[in-house]
Amino acid sequence: MSFDVSADAYLRFMGQYSEPLAARFADLTGVLPGQRLLDVGCGPGALTAELVRRAGVDAVSAVEPSASFADAVRERLPGVDVRRSAAEQLPFPDHTFDAAAAQLVIHFMTDPVQGLREMGRVTRPGGLVAACVWDHAGGRGPLAAFWSAVRELDPAADDESDLPGVREGHLAALFAQAGLGQAQVTTLTVRVSHASFEQWWEPFMLGVGPAGAYVAALTPDRQSELREQCRRLLPAGPVDISATAWAATCRI
Repeated sequence: MSFDVSADAYLRFMGQYSEPLAARFADLTGVLPGQRLLDVGCGPGALTAELVRRAGVDAVSAVEPSASFADAVRERLPGVDVRRSAAEQLPFPDHTFDAAAAQLVIHFMTDPVQGLREMGRVTRPGGLVAACVWDHAGGRGPLAAFWSAVRELDPAADDESDLPGVREGHLAALFAQAGLGQAQVTTLTVRVSHASFEQWWEPFMLGVGPAGAYVAALTPDRQSELREQCRRLLPAGPVDISATAWAATCRI
């Protein structure tokens, strides 16, 4: 999935969920000062910023295939080593990092098994590989209400529930296929309140990710129909969203 959008658009759409998730995810990884850390598929830098807060700017590196996102992280976090790269071919020697983490990116990798294998390669023996992905298949992700409305109008729509890692047990299976051993799996939940339905809906018009691409492909009339279907499923305001991610960690 291509995220050919501005960093600002992504932050307005998913940042409201990914920023609080980053704190929960960093807690899970047990990041400590003095460690070398890698953020894989860093996007506009939600997890990168959290790692910098905990370990310092000199301790953190990040990779991101999107030029606009990589530039945004460099501007947001001067001093972080940000490189344009896909996860499947990380530009670092073996055993470089104490921890390699991927937040909300495994399901968008071209080859998630190879991406995880690369994360393991660049992590030192005894170090940690960690990943988290929204529970789209279980209907507990932040976009659950949106995709529920879509399915009522378009039952054949691709609603992200078949993406890698988004169903129970699959993230651990990907770790095993990558040769990383048995992963410890848990869930991480964040809660976000939107002041009104319109505040909740507006970011879907920004063209971000599969949901944004779906909306952008609709005619204006179909967009209005989908918006009203969402409105029927949600309160006028505030709209409180609980979002749960699967998270897996494994020692190398």
